[in-house]
Amino acid sequence: MLPIVPELKAKAREQGLWNLFLPDETHGAGLTNVEYAPLAEAMGHSVLAPEVFNCSAPDTGNMEVLHRYGSPAQQRQWLDPLLRGEIRSAFCMTEPEVASSDATNMAATAVVDGDKVVLNGRKWFSSGIGHPNCRVAIFMGLTDPSAHRYAQHSMVLVPTDSPGVTVERMLPVFGRLDEPFGHGEVTFTDVTLPLDNVIAGPGRGFEIAQGRLGPGRIHHCMRLIGLAEKALELACRRSVDRVAFGKPLANLGGNRERIAHARIAIDQARLLVLNTAWKLDTVGLEGARSEVSQIKALVPSMALDVIDMAIQLHGGAGMTDDVPLAAAYAGARALRLADGPDEVHLGLVARLELQKYGLKR
Repeated sequence: MLPIVPELKAKAREQGLWNLFLPDETHGAGLTNVEYAPLAEAMGHSVLAPEVFNCSAPDTGNMEVLHRYGSPAQQRQWLDPLLRGEIRSAFCMTEPEVASSDATNMAATAVVDGDKVVLNGRKWFSSGIGHPNCRVAIFMGLTDPSAHRYAQHSMVLVPTDSPGVTVERMLPVFGRLDEPFGHGEVTFTDVTLPLDNVIAGPGRGFEIAQGRLGPGRIHHCMRLIGLAEKALELACRRSVDRVAFGKPLANLGGNRERIAHARIAIDQARLLVLNTAWKLDTVGLEGARSEVSQIKALVPSMALDVIDMAIQLHGGAGMTDDVPLAAAYAGARALRLADGPDEVHLGLVARLELQKYGLKR
């Protein structure tokens, strides 16, 4: 972790710029999704900003889970230090052996044994597990395969120092390890924990996952708008300052049109995100399912297009770490898969649209 981060976090907390994502005024800033959107967009300009304001994934989603579903004891042990920014957390859902875009495929288990729960399985892309301050993971596993398909799974709070928890490796994404956060492959071997570590009780995992991923998806899209804005800024500066064939790059090869299309695409995406935020605030997640999936399919692709244009204008430098575009591209590309691949979201949008005309599932 960069030494400046704790210093910046202290300043942010002193100024009340802390836990801005939580609408609850007791633990957060009390902002609606619409109010939080421009702040999240501003944070998207910098890789450090979300952590500085204690608004970074996966902690935001994990804090929302504990805030909404956690018992008082779970909140005291894990939510409070997360809200204070004293610890970090991980989320362990995706598995290498199954298609995790369908959570009902999950092979890892969380078996109730008396007053204990026993975890076994292998997870990967466990975001946050590489952070030096990561102290707890939320594990999702199969508890009762005979139950209704949406009542088979449980979510369990797992201290990262529990016997049987092993971080096998950190996974590079497009060659990047994303330090200090990181995405790990983690095995759970007979990890035995008190039944009290199960969040909201056995069988509630799928319900919790849906509640967790809704806000998380819009937060990702909010930050991606800021990332695209940063890429466009870098592209414009480069196109004005760099000269080739006797002209600024802005006056060569259709670059003005590319910049114009990027401006239009960002503004269109922002309006769709704000509309989704408004619907979440007014009718809740169930009433905004189509809109959440719409932005999740649209915004990462838009950001990728803008970033790719900026890389092209930077030439070879755009592929190096001298400018932040290569890292931005990797992050935006990953988000076409994280929290559900494009195909899943487009399928949901189409299904909800066609239901208006009488087509059943």
